[in-house]
Amino acid sequence: MLVAGFPADAFGTNCYVVATAAGEQCVVVDPGIGVLDRLDAVLAEHRLHPVAVLLTHGHLDHTFSVAPVCGARGIAAYVHPEDRELLADPTKALSMDLTQLFGGRLPYAEPDDVAELTDGATLALAGLEITVDHAPGHTGGSVLFRMPGAGSRWEAEQICLSGDVLFAGSIGRTDLPGGSMPRMLTSLREKVLPLADDTVVLPGHGPATTIGRERASNPYLLEVAGGARPAAPTRGL
Repeated sequence: MLVAGFPADAFGTNCYVVATAAGEQCVVVDPGIGVLDRLDAVLAEHRLHPVAVLLTHGHLDHTFSVAPVCGARGIAAYVHPEDRELLADPTKALSMDLTQLFGGRLPYAEPDDVAELTDGATLALAGLEITVDHAPGHTGGSVLFRMPGAGSRWEAEQICLSGDVLFAGSIGRTDLPGGSMPRMLTSLREKVLPLADDTVVLPGHGPATTIGRERASNPYLLEVAGGARPAAPTRGL
């Protein structure tokens, strides 16, 4: 299995490319702001051919390049229906400050082909079997993407692309439009904590981690397990 990731120019959003091996088809996950040249270089380096773009949620820092990536190759973008409207109008999920920063100054359009994700579904794409877990809280349509990790550089039983649901040491903020701390805590309890400790987590921002490491030290997972409530999270767009 081949997994290549790199941070976008803005907000440090991680864009990932996942394939069974070099020279094969692949999926692109969360193409954010300013990633096109770097993405093309990664695809060329590994001789990969994208067949779909997967979106962990609809925030602009994860979706900004989805239309050009899909349009150049005639492929679909996959997003949960609760975040579908953000592909056409990402300002609906921005704070007032970010709306003033971005609003009306960015060329933005929904991809021509959009497929909606369903909780518990398994996507068969690029030779991969990708399980979708709806995990709202950061946004209403946030999801986790899980897949077998055998043969990856981590030799993990499972890899989880967590978007802005779970980071190393933290979680995504819940104070933006569409966010909800109660829904986030439910997602952590029902979707994250049941995962095996050796699951490798590839988050939307920051370094990779494991479920076991986060279970032992992440204050938000400790809260869900019965600990004291930590300060409100601030990471994510």
